[in-house]
Amino acid sequence: MENEFINQRFHITRRHFLGKMSLGLGSVALGSLLIPDLFKSGDDGLSQLTGLPHFAPKAKRIIYLFQNGAPSQLESFDYKPLLNKMTGQDLPASIRQGQRLTGMTSNQAKFPLVGSHFSFKQYGKSGAWVSEIFPNIAKIVDDICFIKTMHTEAINHDPALTFMQSGAQQGNRPSMGAWLSYGLGSENKNLPAYCVLLSRGRGNGQGVYSKLWSNGFLDSIHQGVQFSSSEERVLYLKDPAGRDRQDTRKMLDNLAQLNDLNYTDFGDPEIQARVQQYEMAYRMQAAVPELSDLSQEPDHIIKMYGADCLVPGTYASNCLLARKLSESGVRFVQLYHQGWDQHGNMVGEMPLQAEDVDRATAALIMDLKQRGLLDETLVIWGGEFGRTNYCQGNLSKENYGRDHHPRSYTIWMAGGGVKPGTVYGETDEFGYNIVRDPVHVNDFHATVLHLMGLNHEQLTFKHLGRRYRLTDVAGKVVNGILA
Repeated sequence: MENEFINQRFHITRRHFLGKMSLGLGSVALGSLLIPDLFKSGDDGLSQLTGLPHFAPKAKRIIYLFQNGAPSQLESFDYKPLLNKMTGQDLPASIRQGQRLTGMTSNQAKFPLVGSHFSFKQYGKSGAWVSEIFPNIAKIVDDICFIKTMHTEAINHDPALTFMQSGAQQGNRPSMGAWLSYGLGSENKNLPAYCVLLSRGRGNGQGVYSKLWSNGFLDSIHQGVQFSSSEERVLYLKDPAGRDRQDTRKMLDNLAQLNDLNYTDFGDPEIQARVQQYEMAYRMQAAVPELSDLSQEPDHIIKMYGADCLVPGTYASNCLLARKLSESGVRFVQLYHQGWDQHGNMVGEMPLQAEDVDRATAALIMDLKQRGLLDETLVIWGGEFGRTNYCQGNLSKENYGRDHHPRSYTIWMAGGGVKPGTVYGETDEFGYNIVRDPVHVNDFHATVLHLMGLNHEQLTFKHLGRRYRLTDVAGKVVNGILA
């Protein structure tokens, strides 16, 4: 009687029930084919969704133009005319407020203020101030959102750089790109979700290390894949002489069988990750050579980026390659450009550094925009901290330097759901402290994840008994910069 009641109440027949169930199972099967990791087992043994955002994203991909060594905000985008008027006068104690200094200037008897050697003008509808040494970026300010109030606790390069990349000042934590790979996966099965490009400018350089694009405690499939400036853009990708792709395919199939046996015995998930990496490398053998051949770009694109874009390993070349990688579905492309550590000779070095990046950076924004890709690609430009308003060492207006300054610095973003033509936040007239709308590194990470459709508090991974996330236990989305 009870079954008859259910059938009558919901009009369910055996044929109807079985037919609906088969459709459901068919949908599950189709979903698993389209998104292989759709029902991947979580770290706690429970099924979880991966490869899908938490909500509708504003951006699909990120190109992070990291300026390693900390470019001076006072010579680039944070204009402070008071410093020119007060050059040579000591930094007031009421402004410094006893804040921590590096060992390079903590023993200075005086802290003479120094204004920028370079002139500034306002550009675009936003009226953003830009230094004369960035004439091309000045032309695209209405596509840019400047954030002038970034700040961090780290005061030395390595911890500050590591913090910006991974949300922690110590190593062995997943980088931002690894978190995005873990949360969203790749849009192109023939390319990794996370690629890394390196270039060196003409200024004083700080080193970059593989820990900056590490997967940390995530599966190794999520680590960044470094591209080389050599003829072989990804090292060890080519088959050795005398072996063709068919031989490689047989070798990988046999190796996969051995790894499957190993996984059955030990259950180590890293074994499966290793097999995935072998398969990715095999697919990359066909995809990377064509993708990294920039000589086939049309003349007007070469002219836009500059002739250096045809020289592998230059910043211009990496910007153009970043566009191609992003256009092909790579989720996160990280550029590291070294040479911004101007403790001295600011006047001599910084214009050269700016010349290295200015044209290609603006070209990347314009190139993405003309292809209809800027709205779905988040471009980030900036370093690990800022520079002091006082001179390091003896003051010379023609040859001054600036020390590290974590209290306030400028980065900018474009595309991918941020407000274009915006200047967010304000520092004091000395360019030392923040007076409005501070943005911590944790807030920056939370906002980037939000633009990619990820809730920073929900993107977690259980490791050593606790759940980790990119923003650790802090961070809030900066709604004021969202379009």
